Amino acid sequence: MSAILIFMAGIFGIIIWWMTGQRLTSKPWLETGLAGDAPEMRGSRATAAKVGLGIFLAVVGALFTLLISAYLSRLSGTDWWSIPIPRLLWVNTAALVASGAALQWAKMEAHLDRSEMLNTALAVAFVLAVLFLAGQVLAWRQLVAAGYLLADNPSNSFFYMITGLHGLHILGGLFVLGRTTIRARTSPALAKIRLSVELCAIYWHFMLVVWLVLFALFAGWANSFVDLCRQLVT
Repeated sequence: MSAILIFMAGIFGIIIWWMTGQRLTSKPWLETGLAGDAPEMRGSRATAAKVGLGIFLAVVGALFTLLISAYLSRLSGTDWWSIPIPRLLWVNTAALVASGAALQWAKMEAHLDRSEMLNTALAVAFVLAVLFLAGQVLAWRQLVAAGYLLADNPSNSFFYMITGLHGLHILGGLFVLGRTTIRARTSPALAKIRLSVELCAIYWHFMLVVWLVLFALFAGWANSFVDLCRQLVT
């Protein structure tokens, strides 16, 4: 339980730090002059979009936190047999990391107004994300072929449910990323899609962090951390 509280505190700390950077703690009624004269008051559409994405990611983070809490609580059950981690998950993790790096590259190219490199970076990020999802499905098929069925063991059920939910979030992100990629190739002005690229990068980095936490959980690396937290509270 303490590990979950620490995890949630870290997420909310990041959210508060990010919102502070968006000047959400400012007091505009105390500022003098016209609203258009303040550079911080411009780009309200971008600020609103980032705040909306931040709220959505906070909800997603809370959802995965609850699932991790249930996973750790169920871990000590007598009917629990840990599911083996397919080696393919290492390849999938590398693909998702590379996809996030490509989106960070796309964000940089969008700010530099280099359309050709931006299109390349977005295409690479999209293809790598598709490879990640395809690899996840293939890892499922390998486990099923080895006899690790969904209802045979709580460990199996948690693995398929959590990885499937994460895959659905990646699939939803792929839809937005695909639209952004098409707009980048058809729009003559990169300034119009710069915000979309930045939002995609933020979402991708968040889902990458979630996956790394889940991967560490399934691989058993988080057990020592949980034991340490239990010793600290006891």
